[in-house]
Amino acid sequence: MSRHGVVIRRSRSEGEDQKGILDFVKSYKPQNNQVGNLRILLHGPTGAGKSSLINSVESAVRGQICGRSLTDAASGSSFTKKYKTYKIKKDNQSCCSFVFTDTMGLESGTGGIHVKDVKLALRGHVEDGYEFIHDSPLTKEKFGYNSFPSLSDKVHVLVFVVSANHIKIIADDVVKKMKDVRQAASDLGIPQLAILTKVDEACPEVKKDVDNMYKSKSLKEKVDIIHKLLGIPLNCIFLVKNYSSEIETDDKVNVHILCALRQMINFGEDFVNNQ
Repeated sequence: MSRHGVVIRRSRSEGEDQKGILDFVKSYKPQNNQVGNLRILLHGPTGAGKSSLINSVESAVRGQICGRSLTDAASGSSFTKKYKTYKIKKDNQSCCSFVFTDTMGLESGTGGIHVKDVKLALRGHVEDGYEFIHDSPLTKEKFGYNSFPSLSDKVHVLVFVVSANHIKIIADDVVKKMKDVRQAASDLGIPQLAILTKVDEACPEVKKDVDNMYKSKSLKEKVDIIHKLLGIPLNCIFLVKNYSSEIETDDKVNVHILCALRQMINFGEDFVNNQ
C-alpha cells in the first residue's frame, strides 16, 4: 500500500505469470451448469474506451490485434447505440466461456444511456441487439424486453470503464448516475470492478514504458479519485492501456489486460455459484 492509499500491484517483471493467466482464461468454464457463458457488462461515460477494451481483451487472448467491436475516436457522443454481446475468440475455431456486453455511454444531462436501461440489463431484461433511446427507457411493452431472463441473460460482473484522462472532469450528474447503477448492482449482489483506460495518454512515463503503470504517482492519484467517487475498493480498480494504433500485440500491454480479466472471471464465478 502506498502513502496515497492506493494498492500497488506487481508488474510483469516482478513475477506476473502471463502464460499462467492466459491458460486460466482460455480454459475457464463456469461450474454452474445453468450458465453457458459468464456475462461481463461494461458501463461508463462516453469515450471511456469500453468498445476498445473488448477489442483489447480479444487481442491479448488471441495474441493478434482484433477489432470486431466498432469504435469511433472522433465522435463526441456515444458511438455504441445497441446492447451488444461479444464472444471472445481464443482461436479460429472456439470461443472463451465468458462474454462482454457493450452499452451506450453515459452522458451529462439527458443524453446517453438511461440509467433505467442499465438496471434492466443487470437483471437480464434487455435483449441482445436492442437499440437504446436516451430519453425513452425500455419498458415491458416494447420490443427488446426480455420478460423471462435466464441466469445466463443476467449480468454476472459489472465493470465501470473510465478514461484516466477525464477522471477530474467527469460531470457530477454522470457520477450520480454511476453511483445509482452501482447501488442497483450491489442490491442484486453483482460484483463490481473499475478499469481506468488510456493510461498512456494520461501519463508520459507510461507512454514511454507500460511497465511504469503502477509506479506512476499521477495514476495512483487517479485511482484514488475513482475509489472515492464510486466507493469501489482499491484492489478492484485496474489500470489498462487499450490497443489503439498498434499493429502487433505487446506482452507488457497484455499482462495488465489479462490480470484485470482474471479478476472479472473470479468475481463472476463466485457470483454465479451463489445463485
